[in-house]
Amino acid sequence: MEKTKRKANWKRELKMLPGYLVVGIYVLFMVVVLAWIFGASLSTSKDIFTGKVMQFESGFHWENYVTAWKTQNVSVFFGNSLLYSIVSCAGVLLIAAPAAYVLSRWNFRGSKTIRIALVIAMSVPAIMIIMPLYTLAVKWGIKGRILLIALYIFMRVPYTAIYMLDFFATLSHDYEEAAAIDGCSAGKTFWVIMLPLIQPAIITVTIFNFLSVWNEFFMALIFTSSNSMTPVGVGLLQIVNSMKYSGNYGGLFAAVIIVFLPTFLLYLFMSRRIISGVTAGGVKG
Repeated sequence: MEKTKRKANWKRELKMLPGYLVVGIYVLFMVVVLAWIFGASLSTSKDIFTGKVMQFESGFHWENYVTAWKTQNVSVFFGNSLLYSIVSCAGVLLIAAPAAYVLSRWNFRGSKTIRIALVIAMSVPAIMIIMPLYTLAVKWGIKGRILLIALYIFMRVPYTAIYMLDFFATLSHDYEEAAAIDGCSAGKTFWVIMLPLIQPAIITVTIFNFLSVWNEFFMALIFTSSNSMTPVGVGLLQIVNSMKYSGNYGGLFAAVIIVFLPTFLLYLFMSRRIISGVTAGGVKG
């Protein structure tokens, strides 16, 4: 069968023209900025300060990336952020997914209170609780990577649980009834049957959590005590401060590109997953 061409609704398109223009200008601005940063990462400090970034008169200086990765400790910062992000995302799912499942499938005394508490916890700014947490960490002698990972997990659990509530609520109870007839326990039903059914939500919320931990700065600045623990956000600040002495601005922009690359690749290859995960929760099954 031949596909019928849908006629363009020009009146509707004209009404949306201002929105298209705003989005187009924003996209163009971001492309220009990113292109300039990439060009600066392949230039010398002299080229950057003389405004010859995109001319490449002195050639392409790929050694800036080697310098940033090895000399400026970007490899250490990158590895730390990767560790924090992956472990935190796994820990958040292990806590938030069962909690969201129980809260969405059963009504029990205190369930409404727990939901309200999750919403309140999600809305509390991190800056309000950073000093009490720091005081408790010093008092109890907790420090190192374990402390930072634990903070990232507990800060992301409320958002993740609230996000997954609606997805579990859309699933039919027939799955659980069939599993019970086959002799599955409640725990096995959750891990083997129910959790895989909300895969779009898991992927989407994991991406959001990964980006949140990867880009986090304030808590890492407060709770990291050495370069061996420093993630990329605080690491870039250290590199900027070191520019006062080294003057290697090409290496600085190379470090920015290296740090930006994981988030860019996630958005590039997982954009459809993110969109489907955001919209799937509104579909009742």
